[in-house]
Order: sequence, then C-alpha cells, then structure tokens
Amino acid sequence: MEPAILIITLICGMLVSRIGLPPLIGYLVAGFVLFVFGIEKESLPLLQELANLGVTLLLFAIGLKLDIRSLFKAEVWAGSSIHLVLSMVLFIPILKIFGFIGLSQLDGLGIAQLSLIAFALSFSSTVFAIKVLEDKGDVQSLYGRVAIGILIMQDIFAVIFLTISKGAVPSVWALALLLLPLAKPLIYKAFDRVGHGELLVLFGLVMALVVGAWLFESVGLKPDLGALIIGILLAGHKKASELAKSLFYFKELFLVAFFLTIGLNGLPTVSDVVLAALLVLLVPLKILLFVYLLTRFKLRSRTSMLASFNLGNFSEFGLIVAAVATSKGWLPPQWLVIIAVALSFSFLFAAPLNTAVGNIYQRFQQRLVRLEKPPLHPEDRPIAIGNPRFLILGMGRIGSGAYDELRARFDGEILGIEHKQELVDLHRTNGRNVVQGDASDTDFWEKLDRAPNLELVLLAMPHHAGNLFAVEQLKKLNYQGKLSAIVQYGDDAASLRSSGVHSVYNLYEAAGAGFVDHVVHELLPDSETKADTEALEETQKQGSALA
Repeated sequence: MEPAILIITLICGMLVSRIGLPPLIGYLVAGFVLFVFGIEKESLPLLQELANLGVTLLLFAIGLKLDIRSLFKAEVWAGSSIHLVLSMVLFIPILKIFGFIGLSQLDGLGIAQLSLIAFALSFSSTVFAIKVLEDKGDVQSLYGRVAIGILIMQDIFAVIFLTISKGAVPSVWALALLLLPLAKPLIYKAFDRVGHGELLVLFGLVMALVVGAWLFESVGLKPDLGALIIGILLAGHKKASELAKSLFYFKELFLVAFFLTIGLNGLPTVSDVVLAALLVLLVPLKILLFVYLLTRFKLRSRTSMLASFNLGNFSEFGLIVAAVATSKGWLPPQWLVIIAVALSFSFLFAAPLNTAVGNIYQRFQQRLVRLEKPPLHPEDRPIAIGNPRFLILGMGRIGSGAYDELRARFDGEILGIEHKQELVDLHRTNGRNVVQGDASDTDFWEKLDRAPNLELVLLAMPHHAGNLFAVEQLKKLNYQGKLSAIVQYGDDAASLRSSGVHSVYNLYEAAGAGFVDHVVHELLPDSETKADTEALEETQKQGSALA
C-alpha cells in the first residue's frame, strides 16, 4: 500500500477532529483526495478486503452486545418496518419532483427505479450510528438499544434484498445452519479455554470470519449476516464483552479502509453534487418520521429524538443496494457515485446534529412532550427514588461493592441507579435497593424527587463523560452534599475535582495500594510494616528523652 494513502488519511482525520467532527468524515474526505491524485479503488484490492473485514467485524461486535429479545420489541420490528414503507411512500414523489425541476439524473426513471433509490435511501448507517453511540458511551442506553435494534432490522431487510437480487435461492445446505445453536456448548467450551490474550483475539477472528462470514457465504447467504448471527450466539458468554474489547482496534482500523473506499468511488459532476445535496434534505424527514413513530410506541420524546437523530443519515447498505442495482442495469451507473456523495453529505449533516441534540431537545421540549402517548414505555417511565441518604450512580462491580460496604457501616437508606434492567433485577434479588434509570439522561434528573436527607453521591459509572454530566446535573438541582467518583485516568480526576467532586478514587492507583494491604493482612499478619517500625522507633526515642 502506498505510504501517501496512510499519510493523507491521518492528516485528514486529524484536521477533521480538530474542528469537532468525527474522524470518519476525514477518512471520507481522504478518499476523495486520493481519487483526485489518480488512485482508484480497483488498484487497491487489499483496501477493499480490509473494508469488508471492517464491516464484518462491526456486525460481529454488534452481535456480541445484542440481546436478541430486543428485536422482538414492537418499537424495533414494527417501528423499522413501518418507517421503511413510509419512507419509500414519501421519497418517491419527492424524487419525482426533483425530476420535474430539471435534474437530468432523474429524468425518465420509472416507478420501479425510483422505488430502488427510495429503498436505498431509507436505510441508516450502522457504522456511523454505532460509532456515535460508542463515542458517547450510550450503546447500552435505552435509546441506543432501540437505535441498534432498528439498524439490525434494516440490515436484515438489506440482506433479504441482496439475496433476492442474486436471482438464486440459497443452497439447501443453508438449512443446516439452523443446527448452529446445538454447537453452542462446544463453542462455549472452546471460548472458556482460549484464555485472555492473543488466543482470545484469534478465537474471535475465527468465529467472525470463518464460522460466521465464510460458512454463511458458502451456502449462498450474506457473510455479514453470518458474522452477526455468530456474535449473537456468543453474546451470552461471560467473556463476550472482553472479546468485543479485544477486537475493538481491529474493527476500528479496518473501518478506516471502509470509509476510504467510499471516497474512492469517483468524483461526481457538479450536477451530481447538487442532486446529492438535495437528497440530504430527505434526512430531516427520516428523523421526524422516526420521532413520530417511536413516540407512538410510547417512548418518551427525548428517547425518541436521541434515537432518531442517531438514525438520521444514509447508509453504507444503501450504497451496497445501489451497487447491486447499477451492476445489474436496474439503475444508471452514475447513481452509485450520487448515493456515495449523498452518504458523505449525510454524515457531515448528522455529526453536528448528534453533538447538539441535547440543546435542540431543550429548545423544543414543550412541543415534543405533547407527542408522548401515555402510559409510557415500562423502561421509559419517571423514577421514584424515595428519600435515600446515599445515592450510587452505576451498579456494576464497583457500585455493588460500595453499596454493600455502606450498608455494613452506616444506617440510612441507600439507593442504586443502574440503566441495565437485567442488573437491576439481579440486585433486587440480592436484597439491594436499586432502580432502573439512565444518569446520563437529562430527563432522568428533571424527574427526580427531591431527597432532603441525601448526604453522599457516589459516581460509579464506567464512562468519565457520564460522571461529569451527573455532576453538572446535581449542581443544577442545588445538591449540597458530598460527591465522590471513580476514574481510570489522571486527567479525568483533575476535571472532576475542578467540577466540584470532593473525593476521586483512581482505580489503577488504588488497586496497587489495595493489593499490598491485602497481602499484609492475609500473608504477613504478624509482621511490622515500615510505617509501623518508624512509628515504634519514634516512640522509643521520645520515651528515652523523657527518661
């Protein structure tokens, strides 16, 4: 691979990051710059292979984090299906209007061709949406889970189209894949034995690329679908999260190649750019339609808006649909470039919107709340917290340990807040007072009852941004008690202290001290520590002087 490709990609990514946009937009720009320099996608087969690997690993990672039950929720399967149909119904006449105003690319296209374009534009980008959710730390939030569920449903629709477009049904051996769940105990046993190092990474790659992608492709099914399904099969294992983290940088690096290949599809003409810009006007319609539909399924307006903005873009799967349609002669070849440019423009449009979504919601909150349909979704209802003395935000392992220690040492009510319902149920089974809620959600704080006896808030959420956000919200509520937080990095500790946190606990620094303390008490119970020895010597000196 040419060194210039890496250098230009790095420079474009850094420049875009400096102005507050996601680096992936810089990678798209780098693709167009490389094309201007005469580099074509066909001359870089390795780049295309890496791009395909990136998408495959992305879907595998989604599967590792996916609760399959989420796809059976009405807001997911019905919301995505209805949105697809209504988007096409809305987009087709708008495309017709664009043709009437003189855009030659749409001149002479029939309803079937316009339907293909509308179908391609109805999808939202899995790559972009997941990246935004991961950067915000909201993958497990309610709106994040709804958005991911809808994206997966859209991916399934795309896979169905691609399968039909082949003009051939999958091999009869595809039915044998239904037996994969029977192999789950064997796969889990191998999962247990691969350890935590490079074997774990290799195991993940084999599962995603061989058992998933290659096996499914060999029987006539979409390889990406195979990676997704195998990821879902492994999601119940205790090391699924660790595997996802181990493959994270492979996935991120390969996705850089994916965005580069989009830009390398070719430079559009001026009229193509104009049409692509006009197509981006369809994105606000997609967002509004999602907001309306999700509130019909009894989600709060804020949850609906966050999910809708996350889905407010065009999709790489739409580009794949366009590629298939142009290769088969169903659409003129120029439409592949037009949709590629529209996809890039939609990312430029969506990135600042996802950053500003909180402010936009605050501005239109009163109007949006009117869309809500009572009774609200069970996971999206107001939270009654009672009158606790101690409040713990984030009931993972650290939050749970803090809860038990407080309960053993102090009187008074303790309340834990956790956004994962399965953890809430587990804590309640173990006798802990825990309620479901998302402390990174503005509405969560707005709906909290005042707790006059609250003395201490422990910020035990895994993401620094979430803890910092919680501090800001507590200030707005005029909370006067003490604040303590956990951090992983020194600069995070500094920012929390400057924001008003009284005590910061660094996990890595404290781990060493805790380890030594454990060793001293467990293995050296009768020995004197250096501090004890020095204290004893000082006491003896003082005694001699007095004598």
